[in-house]
Amino acid sequence: MTQAASKAQPQGSPFWRFSLAFYRAPEVAAACIEMQDEAGVDVNLLFFLLWNASLKRRLSASDVAAIDRHVSGWRQGVVIPLRGVRRVLKSAPGPIDPGMAEIFRTRVKELELEAERLQQEALYDFAPSASLGAAAVSGDEAARANVAAYEAHISRRFPQSAVDTVLRAFGALQHR
Repeated sequence: MTQAASKAQPQGSPFWRFSLAFYRAPEVAAACIEMQDEAGVDVNLLFFLLWNASLKRRLSASDVAAIDRHVSGWRQGVVIPLRGVRRVLKSAPGPIDPGMAEIFRTRVKELELEAERLQQEALYDFAPSASLGAAAVSGDEAARANVAAYEAHISRRFPQSAVDTVLRAFGALQHR
């Protein structure tokens, strides 16, 4: 999810609105970028798992695998390439005027955000068609379990401080 997400208007599915609110929480953006860059986390998928947790749905690693398969083509073919272009443009490579490169970068950032929104809408539409998860005692318990299931699915440990930040922000959002 990009910084532009924090400025976007709340529209779309309840999942998208959850994501916008959650991304605005203090320190969440930095923690998500750290998880993305250090552990290969798909932030949209992470947010989907947390949104499910907010509904007290605990997902298994096999649920996460099914969800991941559903959106991996879009993520790999569209979201990640757009993110790469946006990041390259941050340093305005080559003979392009830095001001013009920044204007172009802003347009790419908007496309990246729209690609992420479309991925989230696909995830939201997928949820009812798949029998995902089981009831959890609490949203907090489901959030911890869902993050652990994601780690198990990709066989990577996420940076613990980033996980702690995300789970703390999730708890704060749930209890306000």
